[in-house]
Amino acid sequence: MLIRAVVVILVMLTLARLQSPIEQAERYTEGIDIVLALDCSTSMLAEDFKVGGQRMNRLDVIKDVVDDFINDRPNDRIAMVAFAARAYTVCPLTLDHSWLLKNLERVRIGMIEDGTAVGSAIATSLNRLKDSQTKEKIVIELTDGRNNVGDISPVTAAEAAKALGIKVYTIGAGSKGVVPYPVKDFFGNKTYQGIEIDLDEDTLMKIASETDAKYFRATDTESLKNIYKEIDKMEKTPMKEKGYVEYKELFPIFLIPAIFLLFIEIILDNTIFRKIP
Repeated sequence: MLIRAVVVILVMLTLARLQSPIEQAERYTEGIDIVLALDCSTSMLAEDFKVGGQRMNRLDVIKDVVDDFINDRPNDRIAMVAFAARAYTVCPLTLDHSWLLKNLERVRIGMIEDGTAVGSAIATSLNRLKDSQTKEKIVIELTDGRNNVGDISPVTAAEAAKALGIKVYTIGAGSKGVVPYPVKDFFGNKTYQGIEIDLDEDTLMKIASETDAKYFRATDTESLKNIYKEIDKMEKTPMKEKGYVEYKELFPIFLIPAIFLLFIEIILDNTIFRKIP
């Protein structure tokens, strides 16, 4: 009975498929810290972008593109800042991208007093990154206007970013020339008025150049998507991690003795321990 008990234990260990790592390998993942700064001033209501042939305001299209950008970078900690007359932290740095996307849904025009505080948006973004221990840190700031409020000038904020080693990619959003802007007529119906929005490209270029980054101009939905894809390709940092990729099967160590003991038990049962009726 003792031999039989040992055999049962060995068979159970065999079925457990125990394994031992035999080769240590290096695995590479990619991740950086990113702050997405989004303009939500009233000029973002302009409907010069289209999705599926339908007019949409700038902010709604940008939110869709940013959604895809976030989903494409699962290894990054990402924060979000919304700005108009002042900057507001929508979400701090996080790897919980589901929560981040829920906060993105909350960003809307009118949530902050109107204006365009480009410098304040950069400063707030830097505050989200200044304590980060990650080697690579970037800000992606999108606006369709000109800095016209706030205590910090965009160039001063860019100099601070440079001192911290943080790149600030800038995106100027909107078609050139007159664009359709929604207004209400006398009866409360939606109609459009042609306006020209003042985009300060020179300052956005200076910000990007000062921080060793790049300025982009998005004039339609497709160019906006391509810009975020280009930044996605440019900003990837490999991180080395150790892991085990090959394993040695341990079941023969238990299976062979089990078969041997079972064979011994059969011999003993038919010889020494044989019962005569």
